[in-house]
Amino acid sequence: MLDFPAPKTMAKALRGALADRGVSLSHGQCLDLVAKQFGFADWNVLSARNAGALPPSDLPIPSGWFSCGSFDPDQFRVGRAPDVPDASLAETIATSGVPSDAFAGLMQSFSAEAYRGKRVRLTAELTARGAGAGTIWLRVDPIDGVRPLAFDNMMDRKEDGPISGTTDWTERSVVLDVDDKAASLHFGFFLKAPGSVLARAFRIDTVDQTVPVTKGRPLPPGPVNLGFQ
Repeated sequence: MLDFPAPKTMAKALRGALADRGVSLSHGQCLDLVAKQFGFADWNVLSARNAGALPPSDLPIPSGWFSCGSFDPDQFRVGRAPDVPDASLAETIATSGVPSDAFAGLMQSFSAEAYRGKRVRLTAELTARGAGAGTIWLRVDPIDGVRPLAFDNMMDRKEDGPISGTTDWTERSVVLDVDDKAASLHFGFFLKAPGSVLARAFRIDTVDQTVPVTKGRPLPPGPVNLGFQ
């Protein structure tokens, strides 16, 4: 297992060195660059391979889950919601200095063996309190883990996408195909500052082909409209 403080220290050093040379990158971008140096697609892939290694929150982390994101632990806290049963929380605790691309949440990973060749739907309920954005996400990884086979975090959706501001409980779903070469699945929720987001009632089930995928639409069985009609 990699020593997590080392990659974070590398990212801070890289950001400072680039700034000295007139190159401005955010903390999150530097974390992604460090992750690539370790051979991973981005910081989330690296953190998924190091479950439980991120700094602890003052909130209890539910069993089977671990913290994830691109953030400083002085800026966010994540864990079991103290005032809402059966829910977990990601919350901004810093009042200033939080990078615009910083985010924090909880996730977990599991083997793709039972889901290969199937269509999988992740569903959960979210509620927000003054949030920049709150979302669920699902990713399908190959054995090498360098580039995801499929990924959807709802952030580019025009409908049924991330929640923001202050909302009631809202159900969201992500549907992806699990490739025969898939090794693992990863899922969770996260908050983009400011505010907080709570998540509950996660479930994963397989669905048939009548349920469309939400990212990376499947290719048609053959060419269409070759006459430009």
